[in-house]
Amino acid sequence: MTDIATLITERLTAALSPTKLEVVNESAQHRGHLGDDGTGESHFRVIVESVAFVGQSRVARQRLVNRALADLLAERIHALAIQAKAPGE
Repeated sequence: MTDIATLITERLTAALSPTKLEVVNESAQHRGHLGDDGTGESHFRVIVESVAFVGQSRVARQRLVNRALADLLAERIHALAIQAKAPGE
C-alpha cells in the first residue's frame, strides 16, 4: 500500500500542477490524541503554491486542495492543515 504522503503528493501534482509542494507528516506530534489511528499517517500539513490559486480566495484554494484529496480525507486522513499560495505571494 502506498504511503499517504506519496498519495497526497501525486494527487496535488495531478490536480494543481504546483510550482512548490511540501507535504509534512505531523502524525507523531498527535500520537495518542483523538484521531490517531496508530498508523503514523493521520495528520498532515501541505504547503502548496500553484497558478491555479491566482485570483482565488483562501477558502476557494482550500476547496481545490480538499477536492483533490476527498477520498483520502474521508477514509485515511484525520487532519490536514493547508497553506495554499499563488506564485509570488
